[in-house]
Amino acid sequence: MLEFPKLVLYILVIKRDQMSKTYLPVLLALLFLTDSCSPSPRLGSGAPKSEKPFNIILLIGDGMGLAQISTSFLYNTKTSNFTRFKHIGLQQTIPTSHKVTDSAAAATAFSAGVKTYNGAIGVDPDTVPVPTILEMVAEKGWKTGVVATSSIVHATPASFYAHTALRQNYEEIARQLVYAPVDFFAGGGLQFFNRRQDGINYLDTLAKRGWVINTDKLKLRSPLDGKKYGFLLAPDGMPKMQQGRGTFLPKATEMALDQLANDRGGFFLMVEGSQIDWGGHANDARYIIEETLDFDNVIGEALDFAERDGNTLVIVTADHETGGFSLSASTVFGQADYGKITPSFSTGNHSATLIPVFAYGPGAELFQGIYENNEIFDKMVEALEMNVVNF
Repeated sequence: MLEFPKLVLYILVIKRDQMSKTYLPVLLALLFLTDSCSPSPRLGSGAPKSEKPFNIILLIGDGMGLAQISTSFLYNTKTSNFTRFKHIGLQQTIPTSHKVTDSAAAATAFSAGVKTYNGAIGVDPDTVPVPTILEMVAEKGWKTGVVATSSIVHATPASFYAHTALRQNYEEIARQLVYAPVDFFAGGGLQFFNRRQDGINYLDTLAKRGWVINTDKLKLRSPLDGKKYGFLLAPDGMPKMQQGRGTFLPKATEMALDQLANDRGGFFLMVEGSQIDWGGHANDARYIIEETLDFDNVIGEALDFAERDGNTLVIVTADHETGGFSLSASTVFGQADYGKITPSFSTGNHSATLIPVFAYGPGAELFQGIYENNEIFDKMVEALEMNVVNF
């Protein structure tokens, strides 16, 4: 829709036969100026919202079903960031091989748009590699990043940059990350790069390829210096929140956004709250709550950036639910006590429940409704107006 001043000028030009020829050149000149002085949609802070996103932030709470999300409302000292979303949908998670999905099949559905078998990393049911959304946007010049509280070669992050038949091929996945079109990564998994069975130290290879690698702490050598940064801060998975992980995940997300955002092109960032899932497997309610509250802070970082930028699509979802987690009214002497909640579990494994999808920014309306998990890829591609046939 035309802005009001521009609309007035168009009307005046259309009705030029009713006007003096003296004023027509002036009006045409004004019309040209309003078009040429329109602000660029890639100006960053304060930029006008566009219909097509220039950036995508995909946040995945591994194992995070509706009950886990509810803990961010019930146990939070502040308002949950989930309240900031207006566009909400539901996705179905069933893979090709089973009735209940694992993280690899689900993440591959997100990253590549294909339903596949449990354990598959970036490959279809015939183990044929399929291009991922991260690889596709990198081909167009976008910056890319992956962040996780698991090992960076674990199933969910790996599914965005690697292709292998088995999720347990951690050393092969690490090798592929070295050569993948990734510009920023942070998580655990150091041992798969420097203590490998083949004896290769891929930290040296990364350094030769221009990466700045830190195995000690989250720190940029020089912010916005254009370097590629990798942080491998644990041998395998990162410590859990109860063990003092602190602000790693929201801080790594903030750093990734600082490094990837620029005025020359867009970026794709995937961030996983990996250990919500681990709390579900352990049937540990406190573990789930602490990890979900940490993930809620990450959502806040992403939404704050998107609100400032105006051209960023933020998607929040999960690969599956873990634990059959429930928030039940307590029972005291055989009577229900609705003033107290007792978290409970039905399994130590994954469940097949529908999973919520939250979206904010240009293209967010595409994520409403009920659909299959691989359609999240389709909706990202549609929002970007990309042609998958070319990949």
